[in-house]
Amino acid sequence: MVTRRKGGVSEWTQEDAESLFKKYAEHRNPKLRDRLVLMHHNLVRYLAGKFMNRGEPIEDLVQVGTIGLINAVDRYDPTRGTKFSTYATPTIVGEIRRHFRDKAWSLKVPRRLQELNLAANKTAESLSQKLGRAPTIQEIATAVGASEEETLEAIELGNAYDTVSLDGKLAHEDESAPLSLAEFVGDTDGSLDNLEKYGDLNQAMDCLDHREKSIIYLRFFRDMSQTEVAKRLNISQMHVSRLQQKALRRLKELLSD
Repeated sequence: MVTRRKGGVSEWTQEDAESLFKKYAEHRNPKLRDRLVLMHHNLVRYLAGKFMNRGEPIEDLVQVGTIGLINAVDRYDPTRGTKFSTYATPTIVGEIRRHFRDKAWSLKVPRRLQELNLAANKTAESLSQKLGRAPTIQEIATAVGASEEETLEAIELGNAYDTVSLDGKLAHEDESAPLSLAEFVGDTDGSLDNLEKYGDLNQAMDCLDHREKSIIYLRFFRDMSQTEVAKRLNISQMHVSRLQQKALRRLKELLSD
């Protein structure tokens, strides 16, 4: 199996993934599962992005979706000829949908945040069309004339009173007729705590610096939100997000070697 590196980050081909899945199906090697989970992390982030601005931080949704990804990796049968992304999508989306279903929001959102949330959402949409990509928090904050922290707070809390519609459509690249959330059913709940059993991942984490290691541990092993981690480490939530992504990229590199 060959991987290519671009900017220090391994890039995986479909052939790489198929080879790993076949090996994992035969040997159930935890190291292979770690690689497969990290390899498909972007799929989780893509699907979690479909549920943005619904009252939950995107990183929390990614964490929940990762549970579905782990379940999908364990249950996937590469001999059936189905692409893993096609197989895993209902499981990942099902976990995220269940998270919204089971979590009841009763926050009283200040009018200031409500107004800023509306402005930020409209600005994010217009900037996405203008830039051809999702805008950063900094770009949205500059456009609405607010600080990054205020804008982030408004985006996270402004829609806390909303619920997720089961009629909401999820568009996929290969689908001409998007499916609704109600058509997806998640598999049995898993637990990110199981990752503690994998020695290879623990060894890779030892290569991170102290703060990055703390963030990965608190986020994925203690199930803490980015806001909670930020308070624990006395840094901003945005800094937590940046360090988390940096640490995940580093772990992917280490586990692919």
